[in-house]
Amino acid sequence: MEITWLGHSCFRIKTKEATVIMDPYSKMEGLDLGRPKADIVTVSHDHPGHNNVSSVKGGDDLKVITGPGEYEIKGLFITGVRTYHDKQLGKKLGKNTVYLIETEGLVLAHLGDLGHVLDEEQADLMSEVDILLIPVGGGNSLGAEEAVEVISQIEPSIVIPMHYKTAPGQANLEGIERFCKEMGLTNWQVEDKLVVRKSDFGEQTEVKILAVKAN
Repeated sequence: MEITWLGHSCFRIKTKEATVIMDPYSKMEGLDLGRPKADIVTVSHDHPGHNNVSSVKGGDDLKVITGPGEYEIKGLFITGVRTYHDKQLGKKLGKNTVYLIETEGLVLAHLGDLGHVLDEEQADLMSEVDILLIPVGGGNSLGAEEAVEVISQIEPSIVIPMHYKTAPGQANLEGIERFCKEMGLTNWQVEDKLVVRKSDFGEQTEVKILAVKAN
């Protein structure tokens, strides 16, 4: 599995079977998604920072997933889990969908704009997650302290932070530094992309920080 961060909450996930674009965003100052190619697009919630499906090239065969359910597409098993954008069960900011992708013996979870720590049922559904893509910059989703709490609930092998400030158009978000401090990281390397195999996992959770890659 090859994981590339395209900025904000958008990732390209490449497997042997298919390419998935998760949470494509509309253009904002300092970030431009371009026109990535994919077989599948997932949208966590209907907001311009996460739902720009029209930017993705895939033709008539492009499969778009916009909510909870179980999907099998091109050999990938995708599960959408209902969560919320706030701590009031969506009463303030609406609903959010977490997506689990199972392929190549791996389970990846993209938390979208999750705005709360998980309840027992949600945590149980994510108990097998190996790779966690998690918002850490606050704004209208998890901040640093809450992100660390959710990581402790799931206990993944690899954590990849997202939805933090990397460009002027994300003025409402914090940078990565506070999250790293909460995770006990004093120095870190930024990687262009991540290629993951099950055999690479250690016993401790690792934080992998990715560079934003222009398409």
